[in-house]
Amino acid sequence: MRYPVVIHKDPDSDYGVTVPDLPGCFSAGTTLDEVLVNAREAIECHIEGLLSEGEALSQPGSVEDYQANSDYAGGTWALVDIRFVEIG
Repeated sequence: MRYPVVIHKDPDSDYGVTVPDLPGCFSAGTTLDEVLVNAREAIECHIEGLLSEGEALSQPGSVEDYQANSDYAGGTWALVDIRFVEIG
């Protein structure tokens, strides 16, 4: 699955990343590379928590689904690829 993420950077802060398809899932990093690695870890952890609580996962949306949302204005979009491994 590829999750769209939006990255923001204020002048006096690290990069911040939000995952629109997973409310409450966010992360940060000092570089773009670091923020994307941290975003993957945050998504994996968030999904693990949802699944352990028996929540269903829906398919991620596309960047186009969220670009018009004013909450994400001025952000840089990226896709984070998450691979699932089935156990059992």
